Amino acid sequence: MQSDCQILWKKCLEIIKDNLPEEQFNTWFRPIIPYSFNEKNEFRILVPSNFFGEYIEANFQKLLLPVVRRVMGPEVTLIYRVATAGDVTDEDAMMDSHAEPSSNKEMPHTSVPNLFEQRRAPQDWNSYLNPKYSFDNYFEGTSNKVVRSASEAIAQNPGKTAFNPMFIFGASGVGKTHLCHAIGNRIQELHPTKKVLYVSAHLFGTQFTEAVRKNNVNDFLYFYQGVDVLIIDDVQEFIGKDKTQNTFFHIFNHLHMLNKQLVLTSDKPPVELQGMEKRLFTRLKWGLIAELEHPDLDLRRKILKNKITHDGLNVPEDVFNFIADNVTENVRDLEGILVSLMANALVSNKEIDLSLTKRIVSHSVRLEQKQLSVQSIQETVCKYFNLDQSVIQTNSRKREIVQARQITMFLAKKYTDCSFSHIGKIVGKKDHATVLHACKTIKDQMETNKSFRTSVEEIESLLRS
Repeated sequence: MQSDCQILWKKCLEIIKDNLPEEQFNTWFRPIIPYSFNEKNEFRILVPSNFFGEYIEANFQKLLLPVVRRVMGPEVTLIYRVATAGDVTDEDAMMDSHAEPSSNKEMPHTSVPNLFEQRRAPQDWNSYLNPKYSFDNYFEGTSNKVVRSASEAIAQNPGKTAFNPMFIFGASGVGKTHLCHAIGNRIQELHPTKKVLYVSAHLFGTQFTEAVRKNNVNDFLYFYQGVDVLIIDDVQEFIGKDKTQNTFFHIFNHLHMLNKQLVLTSDKPPVELQGMEKRLFTRLKWGLIAELEHPDLDLRRKILKNKITHDGLNVPEDVFNFIADNVTENVRDLEGILVSLMANALVSNKEIDLSLTKRIVSHSVRLEQKQLSVQSIQETVCKYFNLDQSVIQTNSRKREIVQARQITMFLAKKYTDCSFSHIGKIVGKKDHATVLHACKTIKDQMETNKSFRTSVEEIESLLRS
């Protein structure tokens, strides 16, 4: 016999089915199981995974919630629960509590309107930190061990360590923003009276521009000088904005003088921030400068395992290993691959397998790049030009040898992560400048000489085969 919630859900499905193509309905609504409907007007439904629920919330919530309220009553709230093999508590399985239309929901850090108009009492303070980012889910590897250790030290004693300011740099997607929020959240946990603020450099600049327009720059300065821990993400956004840099310089000085903690991130180290005001540039180097590198294999495996468990995915071991071995650049790529796999498997109603994984991964990364070395590239180039590899290592200035040497350097830089110095050391024991010149020469020739470009492309095809 069907329960009341099953009967009500069946009525909801009848309405939803009339408003969606059959394929979408079967993919996203057939798998949902009605779970409970209590006296608090809370309707719980079971979904296959967190990803599944998040996808519905993002793409069908404007249809689903009105239909549920039409059938069950205007006060109903919709709660997702992930279906698992064993019994789980509501606290473990529910997603973000009550589901409202996506357009009404904002992440805490996405908008910081009128910052300097906040009330200054600690209980009224809004740090604009995202609570989902913590040290607990920031996994440690050799690529981030130093930065993580320093960050935890800062969280224990903000403003009282040698790491002030702490300047974190690294490529997009390696975890800088996650670490910023983890630091802020831990400080709030350990030091609840401290005023912690996370803000992007872009938003800082926007707020400053608005303060100038409204003639309340003093209020802006007063607000920021009252912060105990200031975390600014992507400070490279300050480049070219002299007035914003000047204002931040004074805020920096004030906070540092009072032993307030500053944490800054950038996609480049301070020395490469061309266009940054000299006196500000000097201060960025006062504390710890730490690089977040691309995640190593062990760290990638930890991140993947956590994401798979969180989303309730069933990923075969060969698929897991293939992703960990080939998606090496950043954490976002790893997570994006899993989302794409889940979506493709659901839409096609197929299990996740290695064939699907290879196709999805190939859309995001160059697989051949992960399998090549400078030596293998050198071997392929010499074979193409019918040259003995030993001639590449000589100082011969013969045209064909110089050309082969330069093409090897160019392709080595393109298809490996090796530095110019390392490539030069392997290819003829040349210096950094020689490799840099070779890369520019080959690039220029490819742009102006069609026949030459064809030859290089043929070599690339051989490398991929």
